[in-house]
Amino acid sequence: MSTSTRLWRRRLHFLSPVWWGPAAVMVVVLGVLWQWAAGKWPYLLSPLGQIVTVLKEQPHYFLTSAWITLREALIGLGIGFVVAFVLAIIISELPVARRAIMPVAVVLNVTPLVAIAPALVIAFGFGPAPKLILTSLICFFPILINTAAGLRTVPKPVLQVYQSVDASRWELLRHLRIPSSLPYVFAALQIVFPLSIVGAFVAELTAAGSSAGLGTTIQQAQSMNHLSTVWAAIFVLALMGSLLLLLVTIVERRVLRWTH
Repeated sequence: MSTSTRLWRRRLHFLSPVWWGPAAVMVVVLGVLWQWAAGKWPYLLSPLGQIVTVLKEQPHYFLTSAWITLREALIGLGIGFVVAFVLAIIISELPVARRAIMPVAVVLNVTPLVAIAPALVIAFGFGPAPKLILTSLICFFPILINTAAGLRTVPKPVLQVYQSVDASRWELLRHLRIPSSLPYVFAALQIVFPLSIVGAFVAELTAAGSSAGLGTTIQQAQSMNHLSTVWAAIFVLALMGSLLLLLVTIVERRVLRWTH
């Protein structure tokens, strides 16, 4: 069988009911259960028809709010990723830096970051800075831990080969440690990409001065008892997180094709 034939079969595999059928059945089952629960507890859940109607009546409003939340999530994730990646390299190369940085990172990870949102508002004002900082902090720890673990996970025989030709520390890092860490980095990204949406949403809820975004949408709808709008915004958040996870998975399969 030729390589092109195998590639086409792999692509057509996603069209097979064997691949998408179980997920479709689960969606239908969850939809039926949702409708039943909405009829039984109308003050908790809205019927799916009402949620769809809200989304159809105000598409521009939800798209604008979703874009604001997505932008905050991606910028915050980018900041957290750069800082965490650089620190992971430092602590993997310098044991003394690891002993200094890791305790602080652990304390930061176990601290309820929502509680520091008011302090961030006081320090940085009512603009986007508090939301970006909070999102970055939420995404920071998984990237730091996974990247640091990946940078240290290098096969000893390969490391010895590089050392036998007097490879410099920079060459080891560039050609060996960073490539070896990529599976760990993508594993972290699969966690923090959807988590960044949660972080931006929580930041909009807790950082005073939010005038837009899905977090603000939910706050305003809750204050007016618009339950369908609340659930519509939640569905948009869930869809955004799912699409980001799918995007990371596709990129991972492209970049790390040799691992699959």
